[in-house]
Amino acid sequence: MTLLIRLVALLALPLLAACAAHPNGPPPGTPQDKARLEQAILALGPGIDPAEASRAARIAYDHTHQLSREYQITDPAIIHNTKVNMGLKPRGLCWHWAKDIEERLNRENFTTLQLHRAIANADNVRLEHSTAIISRRGDNMYDGIVLDPWRKGGVLFWARLPDDTRYEWYPRAEVLAAKLGHDRAQALLATIGETVDTPSAVPPAN
Repeated sequence: MTLLIRLVALLALPLLAACAAHPNGPPPGTPQDKARLEQAILALGPGIDPAEASRAARIAYDHTHQLSREYQITDPAIIHNTKVNMGLKPRGLCWHWAKDIEERLNRENFTTLQLHRAIANADNVRLEHSTAIISRRGDNMYDGIVLDPWRKGGVLFWARLPDDTRYEWYPRAEVLAAKLGHDRAQALLATIGETVDTPSAVPPAN
């Protein structure tokens, strides 16, 4: 049955790929795109270093484009996911994007900015979605900007978290603790220097 499903999916790919948004690969971010994200980062609050905001915006767009080439993105996100799961593409699931964007930005050692990881739809494995979020250092993720290159197939989507109404985001540590239990989540997060017990604010009330 599993083999049959894989064969059906493989046969369907050419039809699904006909609606590919970027058959030659996603376009890079423009200077105007980077400038808009830079201004949005600066607008997160006082005390943000303008040079860090500029660097973060540039890297977010440039690294998205680099990853889209490494992941061999030519299809919409759902189609690419299918190809990754079938072993036809190397990477490009949502958590790959979130991990790689977060790691690249963290290498900058920002002093006025901070990266977070969040998960949505954690109760449905087929719809679960991961993202990176950037905020002013010391703020929680609910005050930050979602950086999500997955949903537009390798074109960086970003928005203030309260404005991203498509998903209801929760801190990754809290989701893992709920799924795995406190101790197992703690052990997993410890390998990347995080902890379940790090205080996090609850989402603001609507």
